[in-house]
Amino acid sequence: MRTARKKNSPRTAPSEERNAAFTRQGAQPRQLLPDKPGVPAAELAGLRARLAVAEETLRAIRSGEVDSVMVAGKEGSQVFTLDGAEHDYRVLIESMNEGALMLTVNKMILYANERFARMVKCPLEQVTGGSLRRFLSPADRATLRPLMKQSAKKGAKIQLLLHCGDGSRLPVQISIQGLARNSSDHLTIGMVVTDLTESRRNEERLRALTHRVVQAQEAERGRVALELHDHITQLLCAILVRSQTLANQLPAREKLLKHEALKLRELLGEAAVEVERISHNLRPGVLEHLGLAAVLRVAGNDFMKRTGLSLTLACGQLAVRLPGDIELTLYRILQEALQNVGLHARARHVKVNLTMKGNIVQLVIHDDGISFDPDQPPARRKKNGHLGLLGLHERAAYVGGTLSVESEPGKGTTITAKIPLINRVSGRVEEAARIAFTRTKP
Repeated sequence: MRTARKKNSPRTAPSEERNAAFTRQGAQPRQLLPDKPGVPAAELAGLRARLAVAEETLRAIRSGEVDSVMVAGKEGSQVFTLDGAEHDYRVLIESMNEGALMLTVNKMILYANERFARMVKCPLEQVTGGSLRRFLSPADRATLRPLMKQSAKKGAKIQLLLHCGDGSRLPVQISIQGLARNSSDHLTIGMVVTDLTESRRNEERLRALTHRVVQAQEAERGRVALELHDHITQLLCAILVRSQTLANQLPAREKLLKHEALKLRELLGEAAVEVERISHNLRPGVLEHLGLAAVLRVAGNDFMKRTGLSLTLACGQLAVRLPGDIELTLYRILQEALQNVGLHARARHVKVNLTMKGNIVQLVIHDDGISFDPDQPPARRKKNGHLGLLGLHERAAYVGGTLSVESEPGKGTTITAKIPLINRVSGRVEEAARIAFTRTKP
């Protein structure tokens, strides 16, 4: 028995009550089988129906509505794909801007399009029939293996580096999806490979722009802090002295005026202290002269005085003085984190821990306040004061570090910044040793 499958249409069984006459494009019905004496009417009607189905199948094949035919025989059903039936699909796959792969669970490539061959810079005939392993590092193979196993149930995505034929590395994103099992009941896996080179390049451009903005921001902060300290604070101090002199020269009988003068002197003193605090926050001089640990203690004490919350600070012994940009980055991360805690966390206690493990300096800030979703888009978190998290991530990335945020109901929020010091501190240690050796030479 033969059954034709039409494109984009379900299989339907022909009606047994179909008329022996078949009409095509308005043609007049014609008699398919003439009536013969001695042939049962039921058998004759069945033959006419089968012939009608055959003509309908031939018409559908000629018009391109059928892409495969299933034949039921003694050895079971077999599907025959018609020549040219896959042409439209193949044109689509070959013309797409992404690489396309079909492979076994053992990573043997059954099919690859020309785009993937160009990605890995290998001839297509060398790609097809080979293994995907040759284009992956051992670490990426281990990461990809479980994703391929679970692809039969759900799709997956992964970003990795392809090892190209010319020795270069290509950043890609691979979308993995299990396809229908073949006749031997083996799973076939489909992959769409997207080149991330341009995306990574745009990310680097954006990061470089962000770094320049941060540098300009810090430079402007330093300028404003200097203006406040050298001019505004000095002017307020001068006014404070004059107000004190004015209050001292008032006669004793002018108690009301003298009280107002003393009140004015007190307000001027508070204004001078506040301006100095703003100047310190913009550019802490303690950081440049005494280092990171000292400025973290100052920031912690200022936070406790301002909010009334308790704070515990633990600073481990640092082997050497950190580079200035790293010290400033860690200070800004603590500053922003404490500001968010004071405004929004409803916390009672904050713990700050600064350690150095190997060549990595780590700053951990934990509060016992309310939690939030760090993966929520920043625009939705703006009212909760967590918009600065994006800036913290960029600051950490600016000095080659990472920043993670963990927040869970009942356990508070933990911000962890890790910054590697390889090739930076080691260079400074070697330079210090060289200078010390030079000075001790006879």
